[in-house]
Amino acid sequence: MLSPLGIYVHWPYCSRICPYCDFNVVRDRGKIAEQQALADAIVADLEAQRELTGERELLSIFFGGGTPSLMDPAQVARVIDTAKRLWSPVADLEISLEANPTDAEADRFAALADAGVQRLSLGVQALDDESLKALGRNHDAGAARRAIAAATKAFPRLSIDLIYARPGQTDAAWRAELAEAIALGPEHVSPYQLTIEHGTAFDRAVGRGTLVVPDEDLAATLFETTQELLEAAGFDAYEVSNHAKGEAARSRHNLVYWRGVDYIGVGPGAHGRLALPEGRAATVAHRAIKDYIAAVNATGVGFEREILTPEEAAEERLVLGLRIDDGVRFDEMTPLGLTPDAPKVRDLVDTGLLVNDPNRLRVTRAGRLLLDRLTGTLAT
Repeated sequence: MLSPLGIYVHWPYCSRICPYCDFNVVRDRGKIAEQQALADAIVADLEAQRELTGERELLSIFFGGGTPSLMDPAQVARVIDTAKRLWSPVADLEISLEANPTDAEADRFAALADAGVQRLSLGVQALDDESLKALGRNHDAGAARRAIAAATKAFPRLSIDLIYARPGQTDAAWRAELAEAIALGPEHVSPYQLTIEHGTAFDRAVGRGTLVVPDEDLAATLFETTQELLEAAGFDAYEVSNHAKGEAARSRHNLVYWRGVDYIGVGPGAHGRLALPEGRAATVAHRAIKDYIAAVNATGVGFEREILTPEEAAEERLVLGLRIDDGVRFDEMTPLGLTPDAPKVRDLVDTGLLVNDPNRLRVTRAGRLLLDRLTGTLAT
């Protein structure tokens, strides 16, 4: 039986850099030759990583970024075909791609579907024009609604991203907005609480006092509203920020991360995790596009590799695994000394933040509200 594998492809180009974004992205300035060279490097990197992984069962391919819906559909097809040739795809291989809801990108949906994409992750973020402008998006609410309709026709599966706990947002407004998003018919919704990331434009605005985000109490209320409405609409909260209408609608690729399955990363700044004979390896690709291309051309691969210590690997499993409802097995937590009877575990069970489960470490709904603090407690 072959070991499973996921593939993450990072396409860093964006038509606009959002003020809350801290991803490895650059403005798309129409450098066709550079983009062609990057696509060539990604394909070559895949070829080289096949030598590292050996034969595997391919579970998923995820095009992220950046804005991979700006990618030439022919290059998307080329990457997909290469991956399917190098590894053994499962019969229901999941192929996802992130997109923005501009009319120009929506016009490319049919071509991306023809290239092999069958699950679209659409960055709607909000359904009112004022919020979209404040978030620095280059689409309006009308374009978002049109893109959802177009994506529903083009792809078998659709997920939409939304951002809540935005400046000035009320619980009543979020209820109405989320209800409308649900009514538009996606099978998967990823509602993310706005996080102020260090070094972003929003971070600088908060520092100047020109941007004020909701306080912890209102953010908690908005979180509870999110759970309430999506649960009532038939969505399972299988992860802190991901809700799906049934198991088949869950993001298989994201579950690869959260369940500790091996995955490779190609493209500038992409990360990977692989179980190798010497231990669990963390790979990270060169962040700059020119450096990534140069490294692939010179050495065949665009990444550097390090072997995690057992403690580092276990801590990573803890942080990622507690995000999903099935948690992590206690036998994976041995390097951290976490057992069902460990005092810190018992304390968190008694306070209602962990589920009383002798086999797995799992958080309760109340624990999800304090997940970062909870994982910090368990990891130390």
